[in-house]
Amino acid sequence: MAGSYPTNLLMTADTVGGVWTYALELVRALAPFGTQVALATMGAPLQEHQWAAARALPNLTIHESAYRLEWMDDPWDDVAAAGQWLLRLAEQVQPDLIHLNGMVHGSLPWRQPVVVVVHSCVLSWWRAVVGEEAPDSWDTYRRLVRQGLQAADVVVAPTQALLQEAEALYGPFQQATAIYNGRDPQEFASAATKEPFIFGMGRVWDEAKNLALLAKVAADLPWPVYLAGDARHPATGQTLALPNVQFLGPLSGPEVCKWLARAAIYALPAQYEPFGLSILEAALAGCALVVGDIPTLREVWDDAALYVPPTDALALRTALRKLIANETLQHKLARRATERAQQYTTRRMAQAYRALYQQLVTTTISTTL
Repeated sequence: MAGSYPTNLLMTADTVGGVWTYALELVRALAPFGTQVALATMGAPLQEHQWAAARALPNLTIHESAYRLEWMDDPWDDVAAAGQWLLRLAEQVQPDLIHLNGMVHGSLPWRQPVVVVVHSCVLSWWRAVVGEEAPDSWDTYRRLVRQGLQAADVVVAPTQALLQEAEALYGPFQQATAIYNGRDPQEFASAATKEPFIFGMGRVWDEAKNLALLAKVAADLPWPVYLAGDARHPATGQTLALPNVQFLGPLSGPEVCKWLARAAIYALPAQYEPFGLSILEAALAGCALVVGDIPTLREVWDDAALYVPPTDALALRTALRKLIANETLQHKLARRATERAQQYTTRRMAQAYRALYQQLVTTTISTTL
């Protein structure tokens, strides 16, 4: 251990969502501090573009698996096996600190201080999207997540709103704090002249992202709507054809940046969004934002976005038409969003985590002397 700052971390990440982007951003930003990260991946094997991104980080070592994640169907045999694998990795890597981006493994018999990050959870998703408590079939999830979070030295969430809900669902926690996610502003740029179209990202059948509401109102808008995502439903195989909506298919990171640079408006009328990395990327690229009126997004964006109730198609159509018709308002909101986005940089995120890590390691050293 170098002084009181951990130089060797064991971190977990799933490969099938935004946690992968978060993890790589954090690893990259920790490199100037001399931090080496062993990243244990779960959920699915890495795709080639993910391997390419990982290989570009000299302070990162990947330990790959395909263990099912805690929120997947009947994952518990895999979750238990993943726990034993993680403990063996800890013996091999000898980390100074454990950073878990899944929740159930917080209760493993770790020998190091443990940070567990709540990126999202099934129970809060169920409340927001379905409008009721999760059914009894999620009781095993509920019990094991509670054990994992209560065992952690510190629980982190990307917003105060999500942290408060997690504490209500699973607490009390030993210690808790909010650390906002971040992106590197240098990766995103705005075109000199924005183009007259609305952009969105995500699967149109994802109830949390709620892009179906955007697709529903698209026919009544004077601007076209472009959606980064597949038009084919993964379960039914049905290909959607919607008036005034063009599906772009899955886009690479550089392709997303190009579309955001051109788009005048970014819309995500989310019912559930614990932070919203795609919204942050749009703000950094100079888009005016129209987002769901939910506590997490209000906390992150304050007066730098237009908010619409996630179930109100008329409100979404009205907000978008208002922005389309008012170029001055477009520019004002885009400027506010870009300025607000400077609070959510990768550098700030890494500094906050570094301070937290240092506090934990210092405390551990003090108690063992």
